[in-house]
Amino acid sequence: MTDTGNGSVADSGSENGRREDNPTRIGNRRYASELFRLQLELVKMVEWIKHEGLKVVVIFEGRDAAGKGGVIKRITQHLSPRICRVVALPAPTERERTQWYFQRYVPHLPAAGEMVMFDRSWYNRAGVERVMEFCTDEEYRDFMRACPEFERMLVRSGIRLIKYWFSVSDEEQEKRFQARLHQSHKRWKLSPMDLESRRRWVAYSKAKDEMFAHTDIKQAPWYVVNADVKKHARLNCISHLLSMVDYADLTPESIELPKREDAGAYVRPPFSEQTLVPAVYP
Repeated sequence: MTDTGNGSVADSGSENGRREDNPTRIGNRRYASELFRLQLELVKMVEWIKHEGLKVVVIFEGRDAAGKGGVIKRITQHLSPRICRVVALPAPTERERTQWYFQRYVPHLPAAGEMVMFDRSWYNRAGVERVMEFCTDEEYRDFMRACPEFERMLVRSGIRLIKYWFSVSDEEQEKRFQARLHQSHKRWKLSPMDLESRRRWVAYSKAKDEMFAHTDIKQAPWYVVNADVKKHARLNCISHLLSMVDYADLTPESIELPKREDAGAYVRPPFSEQTLVPAVYP
């Protein structure tokens, strides 16, 4: 990876083969400790976003099995869903296909005091739609022209736009696909589209390179996460996200619970008069 000069990190091309670096993997205990520490900071950051009325959009893009969902899960684990929400839109409907391309994403943008995370986003047009020929060449070219201006407009309106690309090598993706094939509880993650995208690895690489060339803009640069080691990717991404918002600790002082009112003559109805969930685990 190389510094682009605008704060983002460009992919050095290692997606097309073996990674040059071989980092020492973090131990489970240290990972759990660091993750929890960062999650506590996320709580502080989100409270600050609410307090200051900030509007934050975080985009997660990358290849299948790159770990986008895993990091989103860790980010949201202890956060209020009223402040932080995840948007993962399905394929567009027939009606949506006739709309302005960005139209179906706009209703999900944050109001003041909210952070919205897109698990895949409008960049579907530059990736899967381009490679799988779900859009015309004209629609693709129009997206590449319009996207930078659309994002600049969002930033001018007061939205903080943060874009992550999870970069995984072909060897590591293959391992994760094989793991999904052999673990029944993960097999649902492999769709026919995933298998076809695996076959079209080079086409996806070229599409990603072209996407970066047009949309890695000063107002909303791409930040590349080396995702070959899931735990490292999660910690690095969360740590970087925290650095993108200058927040203060608004943790309230400890409080004492007030005493309950006297129940008086009230008696709770017995379980025998209610329909209970069977006690399979008594």
